[in-house]
Amino acid sequence: MYAIVEIAGQQFKVEKDQKVFVNRLASEEGDAVSFDNVLLIGDGDNVTLGAPAIDGAQVSAKILKHLQGDKVIVFKKKRRKGYRVKNGHRQALTEIVIESIAASGAKKAAPAKKAKKATATKADDLKKIEGAGPKAAEALVNAGIDTFAKVANTPAEKLSEVLTAASSRLSHIVTETWPKQAQLAADGKWDELKVLQDKLDGGIEK
Repeated sequence: MYAIVEIAGQQFKVEKDQKVFVNRLASEEGDAVSFDNVLLIGDGDNVTLGAPAIDGAQVSAKILKHLQGDKVIVFKKKRRKGYRVKNGHRQALTEIVIESIAASGAKKAAPAKKAKKATATKADDLKKIEGAGPKAAEALVNAGIDTFAKVANTPAEKLSEVLTAASSRLSHIVTETWPKQAQLAADGKWDELKVLQDKLDGGIEK
């Protein structure tokens, strides 16, 4: 039996006892995790397709270890402006082993929905942080980092891990100045924040 399942924003074809490297998960090493966004299950000649996911299907796995991928160079350049920025990036990864594939009978948990309801009324507009677009802001809120104060107290490396775990499309975002920006916003120092942001491009100092 095999399944195609979405894990941390990516789709994988998995089988029992298979080891898979996925974007960094929030759980600790040794923890059991499950994924209910199963798009397809194949068992011999029988293939079940979801619409888009299969109701009641679930892939269970165990976290083996957290690690970092090979270094990737991110180079940004603006024509005729003398602007060049070179940064190295190592993707935060998690190695898991698939323990079981259930075609039916699993119930979808909804802790994320409860968290959204609890924080929706008090969340700050994190898009005011230069370099944080709507998707990045949504990823932080879903991870419980929903105020300027929380962003200010979170290391830039951890913010990058949260974005990467939410979607590989957010892994390139540089968060080095986000805690400093968030602290000014939390303190209500909007004029100082504007001065700082005028010196930034994509969250990076020009």
